[in-house]
Amino acid sequence: MSASGRATSSPPAAAARIVSFSFHGDAGEALRDIRLSVQPGSLTAVLGGSGSGKTTLGKVLAGWLRAGHSGILRGSLALGADVLEFNGASGDPRIDPAAWSGRVGYVPQDAGAMLSSVRSTVAEELAFGLENRAVPRLEMLRRVARSAELTGLSGLMERNPAELSGGELRRLAVACAVIAEPEVLVLDEPLASLDAAGGRQLRTLVDGLLAAGTAVVLLSQAVDALARSAGNWLVLDGGTATAEGAPAELAGGPHLRDAGVVVAAMAAAPPQALPAAPAAAAAPVLELRGIGFGYGPAGVLRNLDLTVRPGEIVAVTGPNGSGKSTLLRHFNGLLRPDAGDVRVQGQSIDGIPTGRIAASVGLLFQQPRDQLFERTALREVGFGLPRLVGAGAAAGRAREALAAVGLSDAAGEHPAELPSSRQRLLALATVLARRPAVLALDEPTVGLDRHGLEHLADAVAAAAARGAGVVMVTHDLDYARASAHRVLALDGGTLRETWRRGSA
Repeated sequence: MSASGRATSSPPAAAARIVSFSFHGDAGEALRDIRLSVQPGSLTAVLGGSGSGKTTLGKVLAGWLRAGHSGILRGSLALGADVLEFNGASGDPRIDPAAWSGRVGYVPQDAGAMLSSVRSTVAEELAFGLENRAVPRLEMLRRVARSAELTGLSGLMERNPAELSGGELRRLAVACAVIAEPEVLVLDEPLASLDAAGGRQLRTLVDGLLAAGTAVVLLSQAVDALARSAGNWLVLDGGTATAEGAPAELAGGPHLRDAGVVVAAMAAAPPQALPAAPAAAAAPVLELRGIGFGYGPAGVLRNLDLTVRPGEIVAVTGPNGSGKSTLLRHFNGLLRPDAGDVRVQGQSIDGIPTGRIAASVGLLFQQPRDQLFERTALREVGFGLPRLVGAGAAAGRAREALAAVGLSDAAGEHPAELPSSRQRLLALATVLARRPAVLALDEPTVGLDRHGLEHLADAVAAAAARGAGVVMVTHDLDYARASAHRVLALDGGTLRETWRRGSA
């Protein structure tokens, strides 16, 4: 049966029959009782909340998790007419990752994990995989130019990948996957961190791939525009398939809600109790005055002003590469302005070490892996707390922060073993535990399921209620308006207010 439900005699582009899959050393099964079959030119959406198993399924299908190497698989995998049977035994077939990746492209949720990290420009990164496959130079140049054009990277070819914004990095990861012209493309949360233009460009790219016969598998925690255009939905919950069918059949049913999948109405729902906007006379907790920063005459930030008062939640939107993450990193001194002044609780941070500023300004990075390093989630949240609040209060403060983001059950787990969405919530907990005067949150909603969004909204509202100023960067305008007192747009190096709660 094809992804659109039509009978067909041709072999699928890819198929997976998973009786069970378990990671080495784990007693439980990460996946069980799942069947997935996708035809050439079809778009299939695998939907599920955090920990549902969709990323694991995508990695198994793409050869990133290989039977025998990464875990024990019972079932079968097929690419076209080639079928591999697995019995969980030592005599099972072995997947050649180089050959498999030439047929199945994969873009992980963490776009940075896709890149080689040894190339100094976007153009070199795009060419890296083709060089390893000994693609002739003229053909390589053609594919590099074409992939860059399709993903909006043509103007960034000489940029260092390490200097790209989160959205630009995701475009590069997608380009690196499609440049090999795979038969199947697996996309894990591909719209995360993309601005509106990037989302439209990705949709155009997917449409072109489908028309050319590529099978596309979308892994998502949200029923977004791309998922709604799929011919078939597979819903996962707890590592197993709970529903499958056409979107029209499943959209109104309980399976999405039970699995924690986000639909548009959920994503835009306001927190239970958004604190009232602070009085204009309240002394600011954060002020930026005439901030200028960047390279060359244009700069990234230009004569930028911002005032945030206690209890105020401010959302900052703007296109990829406009400088939103750069702006947040000025709050705690990770970046220092070329011009202007940053003041926290009325005091200039000029000359104050970043480590000291961190007690007053908590920054949630766009990539949680950049700020997680401890052996357990509890140790992660508790790191440095004894020096800040005393040994007696530190443990309770850490557990309280874990509970606030719904991670009480993960206190003893290694952060690296948590799903990416729970890593983001853990990173948020490390910020909340210090109860800073200012919270700077960089794309906090990315990859969160319905339950995660609820924890985020409640945690932000609680921080604002105790008097913290909150600045969150997001590309989701509906979420921004539902969750903030005002929305500012960053473009051309300056901020302008585009929406205020209670205004006409």
